[in-house]
Amino acid sequence: MKHNILLVEDDISLASWVCEYLNEQGFNVIHVARGDLVLAAVKENIIDLVLLDVMLPGLNGIEVCRLIREHQQMPIIMLTARADEFDEVIGLEAGADDYVIKPVRPRALLARINRQLSHSQNNTPELNNVLTFGQLVINEEAKRVIYQGNEVDLSTSLFAFLTYLAQHAGAVVDRDSVFKALKKREYDGLDRRFDVMLSTLRKLFNDDPQKPKKFKTIWGKGYLFVSDAWDDDNSTTENDSNIKSSR
Repeated sequence: MKHNILLVEDDISLASWVCEYLNEQGFNVIHVARGDLVLAAVKENIIDLVLLDVMLPGLNGIEVCRLIREHQQMPIIMLTARADEFDEVIGLEAGADDYVIKPVRPRALLARINRQLSHSQNNTPELNNVLTFGQLVINEEAKRVIYQGNEVDLSTSLFAFLTYLAQHAGAVVDRDSVFKALKKREYDGLDRRFDVMLSTLRKLFNDDPQKPKKFKTIWGKGYLFVSDAWDDDNSTTENDSNIKSSR
């Protein structure tokens, strides 16, 4: 079965050769040239991966990325003309999985696409049904998180990271282990995506970033999910009826 790739690119020349190249590699490519046309394309087609330009008419790539994450969890690779045009932290928080700097090299693009498609099929942690820590409940099979009686809407990548940390509660997990488990590759010493995700989890679960009790960074070692920190958690969100979403 061919994978369906949604290419969102307003440079018609670039879009043309990317479509032609990926078609030759066995992919089916759906192309739209405006950011405000993406959601319709996502809803009307089964999309396995999105190639998303940062600078787009209608809506920019970051805004589009956030909107996609509200509806779908397929891999998203951002395309950017300059390294400084794409804020890695904002992009990752918006839900991007990777990014490619133009000019796009065909074989490098293909490698990133294949890697992301492989990850999306294989990065789900082993299921142990339900993990409970005080007011935090993680239902692995249903992929639901309940905190203080409210459901927390997490992206697929954040849910996988939270679950992995919770599965190793009380133990420090190093970055290389996290990358191997969730991204199927070794930590390169530069990628900050899980540092960004840890900060996001702290915001979602009322963990003081200056003095974290639930999600700790152990400098030089890795991350620590503190299991007993949830037992007497009496903190509240600003609006319990509308808990923040990570999508």
